[in-house]
Amino acid sequence: MAEPRTSGNARGAGKSRRRSAGATRRQPAAAPRNGARARLGLRLLDGWVNRMLVLAAVGVVGVAGLQAWIALQEIPVERISVTGTLHRTQTEAVQEIVQPALVGGFLSADLDQVRAQLQALPWIYQVSVRRRWPNALEIQVQEQLPIARWGEGGFLNHEGEVFQSAGVDGEQSLPRLEGPAGSTGQLILSYQQLGELLQPLGLELRELSLDERGHLRAVLAGGMELVLGNTEFGERLQRFATVYRKELAERVGEVQRVDLRYESGVAVAFREPELPAEEGAAAQVAGISMMDSVGE
Repeated sequence: MAEPRTSGNARGAGKSRRRSAGATRRQPAAAPRNGARARLGLRLLDGWVNRMLVLAAVGVVGVAGLQAWIALQEIPVERISVTGTLHRTQTEAVQEIVQPALVGGFLSADLDQVRAQLQALPWIYQVSVRRRWPNALEIQVQEQLPIARWGEGGFLNHEGEVFQSAGVDGEQSLPRLEGPAGSTGQLILSYQQLGELLQPLGLELRELSLDERGHLRAVLAGGMELVLGNTEFGERLQRFATVYRKELAERVGEVQRVDLRYESGVAVAFREPELPAEEGAAAQVAGISMMDSVGE
């Protein structure tokens, strides 16, 4: 009976030895894990080195860019080009006005300031300012286009905007428009309609005014006055054209006023005929005025 027990002990011991041997065989696996950690450390080190190199490169480029920017800012504006059809604004005056804004150099020039200063000039309507590499400034100017005088000392441009300016050559040749605040649109429209009607008749508009009640009054070259009222403007203009062609064209120098504020027809006032000097003196001696004579 002892042999089987001994044999069992032997088997147990054998198993124990096998487990020990197996444990002993697994221990060398720790070496690969240490190698992996080393490789991971090298990769992290390489990553940090690469980042540092990239940052250094960026820094070098940034410094170079800053130096180039500073150098560009110090480039002076050596040429100012002014284009556009200028009748009332001198090119030299434009260049003189923009000079103070160019002191800082080509890139430091404040183009918005230059534009604002030029558009503040009375006869400048629109300005475009831009840089032209490497050291030039291009200025394109559009002047105001006055189509009429407005009140006393003002002008009306092609956009219906009122601007103020000192007297200009030929201003007396422009018609004069006048009306209450906010009436520029209506006056421009009436001015255009009246001009289109008068041109075929050989007549020229000199003044057009609108009163507070909205009544229009026009004065033509030669002094003829048209009383147009505040309604049926187009119809009244056509009536005037018809009457003028049939009745007034041959006596245009005698017509003082044409009142068109009637439903049909017009009222025409003629100028008093001028007397020769001898007849005028005789009439004064006799105490008789021409008005009285006509009235009789």
